[in-house]
Amino acid sequence: MDERADKQEVANGACPPWVLRGYSVLADGERGAVVDPEGRIVWLCAPRWHSDAVFSALIGGGGYFAVEPEDSWHVWGGYYEDGSLIRVSRWLTADSVIECRDALAMPASIDRLVLLRRMRVEKGEARLRLSLDPRPGFGAGRVRDPRLEGGLWTADAGELRLRLAGAQQATWNPESGLRGRFRLRKGEEHDIALELSTDADAPRLDPQQLWRQTEKAWQRAVPDCSNLAAPRDARHAYAVLRGLTSSSGGMAAAATTSLPERADTGRSYDYRFAWLRDQCYAGIAVATHGPHDLLDTAVRFTAERILADGEDLHPAYTVDGGGVPQERQLPLPGYPGASDRIGNKAAKQFQLDAFGEALQLFAAAAHHDRLTPEAECAITVAVDAVERNWTRPDAGLWELDDRWWTQSRLSVVCGLRRLSATLPDPIMQRCAEMADVIFVETRRRCLRPDGRWRRAAADDGPEAALLTPLSRGCPPADDPSNAITRRFIEEQLAEDGYLYRFVHPGIPLGEAEGAFLLCGFTMALAADHLGDRARALRWFERARAACGPSGLFAEEYDVRQRQLRGNLPQAFVHALLLECAARLNDVSALPR
Repeated sequence: MDERADKQEVANGACPPWVLRGYSVLADGERGAVVDPEGRIVWLCAPRWHSDAVFSALIGGGGYFAVEPEDSWHVWGGYYEDGSLIRVSRWLTADSVIECRDALAMPASIDRLVLLRRMRVEKGEARLRLSLDPRPGFGAGRVRDPRLEGGLWTADAGELRLRLAGAQQATWNPESGLRGRFRLRKGEEHDIALELSTDADAPRLDPQQLWRQTEKAWQRAVPDCSNLAAPRDARHAYAVLRGLTSSSGGMAAAATTSLPERADTGRSYDYRFAWLRDQCYAGIAVATHGPHDLLDTAVRFTAERILADGEDLHPAYTVDGGGVPQERQLPLPGYPGASDRIGNKAAKQFQLDAFGEALQLFAAAAHHDRLTPEAECAITVAVDAVERNWTRPDAGLWELDDRWWTQSRLSVVCGLRRLSATLPDPIMQRCAEMADVIFVETRRRCLRPDGRWRRAAADDGPEAALLTPLSRGCPPADDPSNAITRRFIEEQLAEDGYLYRFVHPGIPLGEAEGAFLLCGFTMALAADHLGDRARALRWFERARAACGPSGLFAEEYDVRQRQLRGNLPQAFVHALLLECAARLNDVSALPR
């Protein structure tokens, strides 16, 4: 018997799965919607990132929202408007050209989302079909009491109130939801606005006003990147990071859960939470460009978590600083090759390098004079925690078994040294002395006689995680171990211009997992730090090519099949692209 025979059947044959590179994402900081190549919304959690999904067709559940041509003989395309996550889907039929402009309205509210959809016909005449089938609770529920009042459809969707403007002529079917058709001629536009809210007294739905506010919010949110390498990609990366960052401070690692890193291996995870390390990467990347808002947000959230939890700091939280729920399975078929799960057990691990990245973030903020009093207190707490725990085995960057990982120690040394170069006494002297003690012992345990850094104490294997501290000055650029280690990693873990994390014994590179895009960008930074700009640019260009048509990156890239693997959009990959774009054009706002 099929092991999934007892799971809920796929509720929406109308939304077949696509390869991951074909999807795009809308986000407003509080939640995200996944759009398939045909313009259907197939994933949306509400009201927040870690809430239950209302649309879960992406992972085999029920619920989706589509506006699409009735003519099945068409091709699709689309693009993001510059410096935003406003997405335009585009369809070409035999006699018409149609665009659908989508966005989650901004400024966002934690208890109310509005999904804006504006259809426009560029050529000919279009017949469009609307399908709205909300299924709260990851597809397990149905909306209640749908009714048309004052030109608005309203209904109860679990604990949410649903309102829909722009579909007065549609009809509600108890089994399939709202269905409607409409016709537009060349130059005509039609607005649809879907609201999901916990507030029974939400304001009037005015699509025109909401579009104006959303456009202005994106214009304010994303800085000019014209002086960076790959300026359009850099702005897009910044927009992705902004779209993933909540007003509560936390940045979701990705918008989705359970998209497989490798088919049928059980490697499907829930990334709808804020990993502290990833947010530090984003803050450091933004600081490399300049003192922009996302730097302040990262500093605030990181400081709050350290002050609240001290040495019991968790690797991950909800975006509002809450605990990550226990991992559990969902009774859904899943995206092909995956098993559906929510929650994440990694949140219970001890990861020493999270402290190291936090200290580096605080040093970057201090360089821009953006260090808050709370962050200054958090520095003391973090340094105390490092002093008591740096000899303790941890799970490391890749969240594996507890060991004496080299990268974790070097990350802490890097953070301490950067603070010692930035802050006044007495913290300056304390950080410098502690960094020296940790570095000497790490060197004794983890540096081979030939000058190459080990992966971990008692593990001589190649490890791409080492590129992160190496690229940020630990050890200093003139230390021979840097070039020796970087060259060994490239020789052992690179294929066809892409980099893998580490060797899986007995399994060729590319068969155990995909190339890790974070590592490609850190290799570019490491090469540049060692003075090899040409090599750095080659790695940068190769890594930034590993996206889909939407310009979004997942965690891994299947080089042979040229496909994305894992949840998307992966925040830390976009963060490292942004950092590379700043450093490789000689405009970095931070010292090397």
